[in-house]
Amino acid sequence: MASSSFSAQGPAPLIPERVRAGGQRRAWNLAAVTVIWVTSLIIVALWVRGAGIQSLFSMGADSLTTLGRLTGLVSANLLLYQVLLMARIPLFERGFGRDGIARAHRRVGFWSFWMLMMHIVLITVGYAVTASVNVLVQAWMFVWDYPGMLLATTGTLLLVIVVVTSIRRARRHLRYESWHLLHLYGYLGAGLAIPHMLWTGADFTSSPTATVYWWSLWAVTMAAALWFRVALPVWRTARHQLRVVAVEQDGRDGVSVRMRGRRLLHLGARSGQFFVWRFLDGPGWSRGHPFSLAAAPSSEELVISVRRVGDGTDKLVGLRAGTKVLIEGPYGAMTGERRRGSKLLMISAGAGVAPLVALLQAEDYSPGDAILITRDHAEGRGLRRREIRDLVASRGLTHYALDGPRGAEGTPWLPASHAGWDGPTLLRRLAPDLEAYDVFLCGPVPWMRSVAHDLRAAGVALDRIHSEAFTI
Repeated sequence: MASSSFSAQGPAPLIPERVRAGGQRRAWNLAAVTVIWVTSLIIVALWVRGAGIQSLFSMGADSLTTLGRLTGLVSANLLLYQVLLMARIPLFERGFGRDGIARAHRRVGFWSFWMLMMHIVLITVGYAVTASVNVLVQAWMFVWDYPGMLLATTGTLLLVIVVVTSIRRARRHLRYESWHLLHLYGYLGAGLAIPHMLWTGADFTSSPTATVYWWSLWAVTMAAALWFRVALPVWRTARHQLRVVAVEQDGRDGVSVRMRGRRLLHLGARSGQFFVWRFLDGPGWSRGHPFSLAAAPSSEELVISVRRVGDGTDKLVGLRAGTKVLIEGPYGAMTGERRRGSKLLMISAGAGVAPLVALLQAEDYSPGDAILITRDHAEGRGLRRREIRDLVASRGLTHYALDGPRGAEGTPWLPASHAGWDGPTLLRRLAPDLEAYDVFLCGPVPWMRSVAHDLRAAGVALDRIHSEAFTI
């Protein structure tokens, strides 16, 4: 393990551009939160207007029915957000960031599902008690006699499939490509489940204002999904005409793909961001993969570097020069705009080094003011090593490679060779003036949590630790 020492310095003054960027992020966050609160309050107002409070305390079938109405309203609203979060609209991308969206998407998805289940049970039991019929008979009557209920039943079954395959234990047994395809059925499930609410739900049809509000809200939601997930990617692909120019080996089991196109700076991509890539090379092209930029974007070229871990990544090796590329993005907020000082500490695991190298290529720093710590299970597996050597030689980057298998004991994010070290002490050894650094993390989510915990224990302020996860 090499080490270097630097004179202790206080945090550098904030750069005006970064201050403005921070203000813009807060403004976007406020706008996104405001939209959520306003629409949620409208939900409550519709329920109250429909005598929800009075029915709640009737202590009979009406109590069950009104709770069924309320859970249905909440589920519909959460389902709306589920679609919007999947649609990657700028309001939420810029307001919450990709990692915030990933967490919200998962939580909202499960809550909307359980609220939907409660809605079905409460409404069915409430109506059955009121009509003095068997619950199963009432459920059958709902499905066959009420407008839109056959569609809703199909949509519910699709949502059940999405939820079951999203449980972490089940997801570990699915290929990413299979899980991603199944996950897209969430759109269809939402589209089939909603019409019966708009056609027959008392809270949706109680007044012309409520009817116009709900239909308009869902029309805007579906239009946003179609625009940002379909039309915009197709338009950007046609405009920039991105094509593969070279596929190169990167480390023992990695591959780099270089792509060129027209007016790429107009994409507005920044180092640290990612795209969803689809390579139009035959069957399976529709399966999108989120890969970060592995080099600072230029006017002519974009580069990704990927570790081969499955069918989707293995296919990259066989890409031919000239293959067309369909893109969604750029996404993500782990960019240089998050910096608050002049020094950089980059800590990566595995393929997580790619966006950090891109950031190191793009950002300003003095020789000796940037440190990169890479973590790989074996020396030959490291990605972007040639680019890292270039940064060491030309920009004065300090690089520490912590290679080797994980130890059975000790700090979780360190290799067995460093089992005797505790994380905070090692970080202090590598960067003695740790408070002066902005720290960027990229790697598996549990690994990043472990590193972040040790950074906080070493005294790094929370607003100096930057990471992002775009998996759900």
